[in-house]
Amino acid sequence: MTWIILAVSFLLSAWLTWRLTSPASRFYVIDHPNERSLHRHPTPRSGGIAILFAVIAGSVLQIGWFGNPQGLPLWSELALFIVATVSFLDDRHHVSVIYRLVSHIVAAGLLLMGGLSLHVIGFPGVDWVPPAWAGACLSLLFMVWMINMYNFMDGMDGFAGGMAVSGFVTYSIFGWLAGHEQYATVSAITAAAAAGFLCFNFPPARIFMGDIGSSTLGLLAAMFSLWGVKDGVFPFWISLLVFSPFLADATVTLLRRLWRREAVWQAHKTHYYQQLVLAGWGHRKTVILEYVIMIGCGATALWGSRLSGAVQAAMLTSWIAFYALFFFIVSRMTARGRPDSDGGAP
Repeated sequence: MTWIILAVSFLLSAWLTWRLTSPASRFYVIDHPNERSLHRHPTPRSGGIAILFAVIAGSVLQIGWFGNPQGLPLWSELALFIVATVSFLDDRHHVSVIYRLVSHIVAAGLLLMGGLSLHVIGFPGVDWVPPAWAGACLSLLFMVWMINMYNFMDGMDGFAGGMAVSGFVTYSIFGWLAGHEQYATVSAITAAAAAGFLCFNFPPARIFMGDIGSSTLGLLAAMFSLWGVKDGVFPFWISLLVFSPFLADATVTLLRRLWRREAVWQAHKTHYYQQLVLAGWGHRKTVILEYVIMIGCGATALWGSRLSGAVQAAMLTSWIAFYALFFFIVSRMTARGRPDSDGGAP
């Protein structure tokens, strides 16, 4: 039955994404390129609707088969609805940064009410039990940052969809290893929905996921991270490692822009993946390299979760060193001013 649910989620997402590429679609929304875009031609950006509907459909089938998932907060549907609605309005029109941020905080607050809070923050060899208020505050910040981080990183063909496939497949495997069948199945459903969209988003992309896709995937990534920690599927550091291809780039770029006193809420092309595209690698080559990094992070998390704390700490240190070296090399390539090889997605 699980494989049927996954097939339905994948096929529904792929079919809906294909439908959304047509100008005849009621939800056809065009992304017009500007000076901060990596693409050069108008491209529809409503593919996130397909991902969302496929996740919902797969989850309904999953609930019908397994019953109400234990550990999944009852407020999750409302939180997802709020983020998806505001994001879709932002795709079609323009929603103020303040209103978007408020919606993210409200959605995160609803998940806190549903019980998704960090009671134990586990790192290699260390389990910190914060005061209840501190755990709630950190959980709120984590969820809001994950939503916005995913939105920031959705700027290259196949990138955000690939991160969803890699991240949620890894979470699904963790769920099966922990004997948490419901967690594993819903994670796999999300990965299948992202994979269906990716069929039309891999370079050169025929459609983008838009804010409704990136923001909801960010919320789901945060939700499943905290759910996994809450139910003992994995310690907190696992979630940071699995999504580190996004977290590292987005966080370091944000800190750099804050240091330069730039308007961090404005669109830009200074993320390291963007710099790599503009340095001559192009979308396809850059996203394949990022896929390798994503798979490496997932594999390291799965392998290292059963090792000693000292080995896990060494692995995390190695990944930090890798990102530092990677970002340094990309910065040097950009400084040399190599021309863009393909000019972005057509």
